[in-house]
Amino acid sequence: MLTDSIKEYIKEHEKEAYDLLLTIARIPSPSNHEEKRARFCKEWLEAQGAEGVYIDEALNVVYPADMREEGPIEVYMAHIDVVFADETELPLEIRDGRICCPGVGDDTACLASLLLVAKYIAEHKNTPQWKELRGEHAPGLLLVCNSGEEGLGNLKGVKNICSRYGSRMESFCTFDGSLESMVDRAVGSHRYQVTVRTQGGHSFSNFGRDNAIEKLAGIIERLYQIDVPERGKTTYNVGMISGGTSVNTIAQEAHMLYEFRSEHRENLACMEEQFQEIIKQEQEKGLDVSWELLGLRPCEGEVDPERKKQHSERAARAVEAATGVRPVSGAGSTDCNIPLSLGIPSVCIGCYRGKGAHTREEYVEIDSLKEGYLVAFEMILGSN
Repeated sequence: MLTDSIKEYIKEHEKEAYDLLLTIARIPSPSNHEEKRARFCKEWLEAQGAEGVYIDEALNVVYPADMREEGPIEVYMAHIDVVFADETELPLEIRDGRICCPGVGDDTACLASLLLVAKYIAEHKNTPQWKELRGEHAPGLLLVCNSGEEGLGNLKGVKNICSRYGSRMESFCTFDGSLESMVDRAVGSHRYQVTVRTQGGHSFSNFGRDNAIEKLAGIIERLYQIDVPERGKTTYNVGMISGGTSVNTIAQEAHMLYEFRSEHRENLACMEEQFQEIIKQEQEKGLDVSWELLGLRPCEGEVDPERKKQHSERAARAVEAATGVRPVSGAGSTDCNIPLSLGIPSVCIGCYRGKGAHTREEYVEIDSLKEGYLVAFEMILGSN
């Protein structure tokens, strides 16, 4: 449980955290182009007295909050990228007790909660109270405003952190999503761009030639006839198609984005085999079709069951202490995929209530934000 002094600190800084959320939510930050938010977060942390903050090559903002040269560490994250491609200020509106803005929940509200904890640490880490709070043998703390969680960001941020610190990571937690749910199992995925090319031509003069769009549609139909493995849940999706030149042109080129997902590695392998077989058969018919792997999110590796259980229970207690309600545990595709694949106990919990994630109608309930601050503090600084 949190100390009374930390609870009072949160209460005193609620307005500051709220204003910080409004500021960050407006800053555009599409995956792979998070420079503006990264720069803002670094400068804000430094203004709070945080030492050693740096932006790494993946555009993570890394704060070695309480690190030793050696020894185990706990890593806490919230991602700075959003799914929207906006390069100008994101539209924000406050109405009916809600903050309405694309990306405001996923993941800006959680990011603001993490930053408030970072501010507290920066202000207190050199005090006698900090030593009493953390204890002499507590693992180090690494806080990260990470990049590349969404879409084709391909988890670049957490991959970079795990590459650098993985051997020291005792546990991992990312703040992402709503207060009602908790993710502690990894859904892996493979993502592809498939391209079909044909001779093309004029729709009247060259009628009868192969149309790349029609051929691509045939491949899509075959992919949607795949029998998914029965064990667990496995899904597939064509999320985007493009191609062609004009209404009176036989398309020379067409593309699609395709993915499949599952909790189980063997299911992903089965889907991969069927995908490759369909493409191979089309090539053998003479079709010019190719694919490019755009993203790969691994499933869970060998995680010690008892350590995993303890870490998940700790996260569930943190949410329950703040909200009075235990979160529902499930599987998902999050930054946890990478540390889980490496055998590191990992969990994803949220810091807000709201709706519309990944839509431009997204909103968060203002009254839920204080609970989110409590969750982040409880998870990072509460007694276990």
